[in-house]
Amino acid sequence: MVKKFLVFISSILILANIYGCFAVLAGGVAGGTGTCVWLSGKLIQQVNASLEQTTKAAKLALQSLKLSILTKETASQGIVQIRSHDIDGEKIWIDIHRITDTSSQIQVRVGTVISNKEAADRILKRILQNL
Repeated sequence: MVKKFLVFISSILILANIYGCFAVLAGGVAGGTGTCVWLSGKLIQQVNASLEQTTKAAKLALQSLKLSILTKETASQGIVQIRSHDIDGEKIWIDIHRITDTSSQIQVRVGTVISNKEAADRILKRILQNL
């Protein structure tokens, strides 16, 4: 049992190291919500704000960065999807998932084939400033 646990923990640490998220993982263990994770080309963060508050913050973030919303937001079953593009024409996806009535998960991806982590981080930080 102990051996399986150690293998599991080692696997998590190796995976975190590969993705360059060791500090994020350590923060996640210490803090829980409020830490962001770069996973599958998306920057993901859980926030203590309702779906509606987070959606409003995302729209304000895009406006403040002078990025227009390309398609009308689609909302279904606790998920809001907002699409935009940056100055270089890179597509921007912002997905907001309702976790509870007072918490949401934000997913930001910039780029179609190759994700732009820096641009996603800039957008996510602006969303967080608006919450």
